[in-house]
Amino acid sequence: MTNTSGQVLSVVMPVYNEQDTLEAIIRRVRAVPLKIELVCVDDGSTDRSREILARLESEGLVDRVILHERNRGKGRALATGFAAASGNVVVIQDADLEYDPEEYRKLLEPILDDRADVVYGSRFLGGDAHRVLYFWHYVGNRFLTLMSNMVTNLNLTDMETCYKCFRKEVLEGLEIEERGFGVEPEITAKVARGGWRVYEVGVSYSGRTYAEGKKINWKDGFRALHCIAKYGVIRRATAPRRIPAPASEG
Repeated sequence: MTNTSGQVLSVVMPVYNEQDTLEAIIRRVRAVPLKIELVCVDDGSTDRSREILARLESEGLVDRVILHERNRGKGRALATGFAAASGNVVVIQDADLEYDPEEYRKLLEPILDDRADVVYGSRFLGGDAHRVLYFWHYVGNRFLTLMSNMVTNLNLTDMETCYKCFRKEVLEGLEIEERGFGVEPEITAKVARGGWRVYEVGVSYSGRTYAEGKKINWKDGFRALHCIAKYGVIRRATAPRRIPAPASEG
C-alpha cells in the first residue's frame, strides 16, 4: 500500500435520524489508523442524533458538526459537507452500519498510487462478505447502474454505492444540485463528463432492513432514472469538463 503519511482523509457523514447506529459508526471511523477529519452534517434530525453528535464532538471524536435546521435531503447534506472538508481526499460515509470504514484503505489505494481521481466501492465486485437481503433492490441497483453506464460510457458495477472517494480537486469543480438520493447518478454523470479517472474496488456490505431503519424506496428509483436522463443527457453541457493533459513524450 502506498504510504499515507501527510495525507488527510476527510470523511463526510450525512445524518438523518440515525440515533441507533450513529455512535457506533463514528467510533468505527475513529478506529481506522489513518489521519481522518470527520465532518458530520445533521440534516434536520428529529430523534436524538443531534444530542449524540454534540457529545461526541465534545469528546473529540467528531471534528466538525454542521446542522441543517430542516431536512433538506442527502444531496444538500453532502454539498454542505464537501464544502467544509479540508482533506486531500474525501469519502462519503453513511451514518448506519452498512459499510465498513476498515475498507477506506481499499478506496484510497488507487488515488494514492496516482491511478485514479475517483474510486467507487462496489457491493457487486469481488468476494467480500454481503448480507443477503432484498432481491428486487439488487435488480433495481443493477438496472440503474446499467442505465447510468449507457449515458456516461462508464462500466461501473455499482453506481448507487455510498462509498465514493474523491481527490479534493474533483469536488471543487462539482456543483451538487440534487436534494435527495438522485445525487448518486448526478455525481456519476458529472464525474464522467469531467474526464476524471474512475476506479472501482470491491467492498463488503451489511445491508439493513426497513425495520432497522433503511430509508430508500421505489420512489427514489424513479427519481434516479430522472436524474440519469437529466444529468447524463439533457444537462450534459452544464457539467464540469476536464481535458486530461497529453502524455509526455519520452
